[in-house]
Amino acid sequence: MSGRGWIIFVTVCVLLFGGLVVWSGRDRVDVSGVDTNKIQGAAEASGGIADHVYGNANAKVVLVEYGDFQCPGCGSAHPIVKNVTEKYKDQVAFVYRNFPLTNIHPNARAAAASAEAAGKLGKYWEVHNALFENQSAWSNASTSERGDVFANFAVQAGLKKDEFTSKLDSESARINKKINFDIALGRKLNVTGTPTFYLNGKKLENDKYNTEEALDATIRDALNQAGVELPAAPKTQE
Repeated sequence: MSGRGWIIFVTVCVLLFGGLVVWSGRDRVDVSGVDTNKIQGAAEASGGIADHVYGNANAKVVLVEYGDFQCPGCGSAHPIVKNVTEKYKDQVAFVYRNFPLTNIHPNARAAAASAEAAGKLGKYWEVHNALFENQSAWSNASTSERGDVFANFAVQAGLKKDEFTSKLDSESARINKKINFDIALGRKLNVTGTPTFYLNGKKLENDKYNTEEALDATIRDALNQAGVELPAAPKTQE
């Protein structure tokens, strides 16, 4: 290769790799000053990004899940978490943060975006639940098929299809920023797999949440430690 050709080659490589660095870093979010244990309110999170909270947002006990809507393990954990957080919704705050593992779950990020779009229309938890409860219906869907599946979940939640798809399109930048923010929080905690749960900032081992009885006991222990009165047991009919 001539000297001129070598210079051109090196220049092209520099531009190419420089572009790749910019591309790979364009979605990164700086969360160095963010307390991952704290519920992120709109005024506190970067760019007005807020956590989705089910239950009592002012609770002393906060359960955070870093999850992937396409993850089978998250799908298995979903009914456990749903039942237990419903039981303790007055005493506990449940926060779901997106951590899509797109290298093995190609539809995960699109599913997260759909839930976020529905959230902007007041139907986050309805679509969140539908995604997990119908996971097998869309996990293997093509990119051309999954949009209709997700839109149908939104319709079933009470939204108009065109309203949902319009929100998904018009708010795409904010939705992507929210997902990237959640991922950054997870990476800050060295989350590598899903589901990963934190209870009042402490990572839970699998045996603390893998059954409804286990998660219930874990939550009750945390409530006792926080000095929170446990909910009354449901009355049995005689």
